[in-house]
Amino acid sequence: MDLILLERVENLGQIGDVVKVRAGYARNFLLPRKKALRANDENRKLFEQQRTELEARNLERRKEAEAVAGKLDGRSFTVIRQASDMGLLYGSVSTRDIAESASAAGVHLNRSQVRLDKPLKNLGVFAVRVALHPEVSISITINIARSPEEAERQARGENIFVGAEEKSAEAETGTAEFFEEGALKDAPESEEDGETQSR
Repeated sequence: MDLILLERVENLGQIGDVVKVRAGYARNFLLPRKKALRANDENRKLFEQQRTELEARNLERRKEAEAVAGKLDGRSFTVIRQASDMGLLYGSVSTRDIAESASAAGVHLNRSQVRLDKPLKNLGVFAVRVALHPEVSISITINIARSPEEAERQARGENIFVGAEEKSAEAETGTAEFFEEGALKDAPESEEDGETQSR
């Protein structure tokens, strides 16, 4: 389906570009959100009449986004989640979770503005891209931890898994020693050994 873009759409085109997209993408996303018009003669004339207004509106929204970007760029937000000793989350952190943590810190973000390549499934500190406007992107930091204290340690750059790794190594060493030393000496004889001795 051919469409005329009414605003810049990431990975698609600029205002006024005529682009070919799949029908579902057009019907479900671009047309309902008024990001594009069907490319026919009537809509081309309409677009040309409204072009200066659309460009002025886009410029205004871009300036607003740049003002917000100045305050938000490089900020860090904490998300508290339960996780295993190895740092794997029971679930994942999605765009909604990031938007909610930003809102809790007093910054209004829509989940549609947060750009994640994949959900975050580990403890740690991650850089996340936020698109405030099709032409304005910034980076924020998401600190995923099990507690506020752990989040502070991660923010300082400490490795929160050092203690867990040592405990795990100690447990493995203790188990190995148990099996090596006397565990097999005290083990009961097998049934075959018992039968042989009784004969």
